[in-house]
Amino acid sequence: MIIIFDWDGTLCDSIDHIVEAMQDTADEMSLQSPTVDAVRDIVGLGLPEALARLFPSLDDDERAGVAAAYSRHFAAPHRGPSQLYSGAMDTLLALRERGMELAVATGKSRRGLDRVLASLELTDFFEVTRCADETHSKPHPRMLHEIMSARYKSAEEVLMIGDSEYDLEMATNAGVRSVGVSHGVHDSVRLAAHQPLAIVDSLPQLLDLAALS
Repeated sequence: MIIIFDWDGTLCDSIDHIVEAMQDTADEMSLQSPTVDAVRDIVGLGLPEALARLFPSLDDDERAGVAAAYSRHFAAPHRGPSQLYSGAMDTLLALRERGMELAVATGKSRRGLDRVLASLELTDFFEVTRCADETHSKPHPRMLHEIMSARYKSAEEVLMIGDSEYDLEMATNAGVRSVGVSHGVHDSVRLAAHQPLAIVDSLPQLLDLAALS
């Protein structure tokens, strides 16, 4: 079985970091600063899709400039590295001890994911990772299909873990089961609309689920 995790808001406590970087970007580019809720709502999408929702009046060239500024602000040294949620690493290790394969499907760019994995000394930890800039953005199912193909897994051997409705909708579109995590960007009501097996409040609670026993 392979357990596929979203990154930001699911494994990584980076939501505030994303909000601050996006608001700093808007200030630099003389755009109306998006609200905290507006930024939180697009976490999980690929950056082009996120910017199209936040700044719909911009054309493609203007959004490309905003994307470059955002990437620079997100990686600014003063922000420091993002950290995993409490209990995340212990949960991942426990799942691995149970014989589970581990993967990541994220709206981050490949460069961004590789950077944070390196900072956390997790570069070679996951069996496979997929990023939005090398495939389709969530909720399109291709990201999951590519992971399944790379690890020779059928839909019955896959479980997607995510904090956003985009994660769970992607799982539905791919025909795989999902579990919602309520400590991220979307609340339990929005997650429940996509009929996950369960919704947990913290990552260690995953270890109590029958599907992962």
